[in-house]
Amino acid sequence: MFYVTHNPYISEHSEKLLTSLILYLLDCRWSVHDDVILLWQDYVSDWTPEETVKRMQQGKVYSLEKFRSLQDKLLLLDEAVNAHDGNVITAVLIYLKKSLSKEILFRELITREIALRHYIHYLKEIGEQKLLLMQYRDHLNVRDENKRRDFLKNCLSFPFSPDDATHVQDHYTLLERQIIIEANDKQVESSGQADIFKKYPRKASILNMPIITTLYYSCFYHYGESDGTFSSPANIRKTFRISDKQFLLTCLGARAKLKAWFDVDALFTTKNWLGYTKKRSPIGFHRIVDILQKNNAPVQVLQDYVNLVEDVEQKISLAQKYKCHDVIINTYRDLKDRQQLIVYRGKVERSSSEYRKIEEILSNSVRLWGEVSPRYRSRICFPSSKLNLNH
Repeated sequence: MFYVTHNPYISEHSEKLLTSLILYLLDCRWSVHDDVILLWQDYVSDWTPEETVKRMQQGKVYSLEKFRSLQDKLLLLDEAVNAHDGNVITAVLIYLKKSLSKEILFRELITREIALRHYIHYLKEIGEQKLLLMQYRDHLNVRDENKRRDFLKNCLSFPFSPDDATHVQDHYTLLERQIIIEANDKQVESSGQADIFKKYPRKASILNMPIITTLYYSCFYHYGESDGTFSSPANIRKTFRISDKQFLLTCLGARAKLKAWFDVDALFTTKNWLGYTKKRSPIGFHRIVDILQKNNAPVQVLQDYVNLVEDVEQKISLAQKYKCHDVIINTYRDLKDRQQLIVYRGKVERSSSEYRKIEEILSNSVRLWGEVSPRYRSRICFPSSKLNLNH
């Protein structure tokens, strides 16, 4: 009589099928029943990962279902990789794909570069490239920066679309650069070699920060470095193709935070071929004024940039909002708006320099002012059809 002993390493369904097959063959009195019994013994034997891999390479009967725990499955995978047999590695990966959740599988493959490459190739063969993008997104929360960098490096070979591939490449390049900057700055800060770190100690690590945050950090701590250094704002701008507008806004925020008004001024100053300088900006100067005010810029700095606002009404509005008296007075003077000057004179202290300046303008108005410029005529509301210069 043939008895089948239950083996805990194979599924109940597989066990029943094989048992039924063997009993059927024995009942039919096959002369090969000894071979069948040997086949069953081979299937249910408790092979080690190393022995199982060897049987796979030799084309013998094997079962992967006996490897049920995560530890056993990973031991089997590592043994397959050590055997340097692509077919065996792929067979084990197919079993792991079926028996493990995709989150656990990718988490373990991150640290197994060879197995990960085989898995990527397998997914490409079966047309499941979308799974790669899902796993890339799911594993952006890997905390260890070196493991995360290695995972991103492996992602570079994923069959992404051109746009996605560029994004992954930038992500990898950024993290690799952040690791270098972080290590260097941490060492410099701890040694006390740089005044900037003494005066403004770092509040957080730069690792895994977005590109704009990294640029801000660079503009704050590494402004003025040569383009050849990884931490240089200009280098970061070029490498990651940051627009002029975004670069200016980020750099302005960092330098204004440091009260580096000379650097702020240099951001907007251009020089023509004759040597004349002029301030230009890819964004409206009214936005520049708001940023400077939020960083507590002195009135003189604010006035310089309020004066650069082209729209007269907007200029006056900003000047009133931020108490840039000289801008208001000079604008009304240029508009030859005597009445507005008189109104504004009542809003400043009698002993102030602004009051005296308005008085001087009004006293010289008959001599200095002629016809109102046609450029401003439509923007001024006078109480009568003519200016009352003798008011």
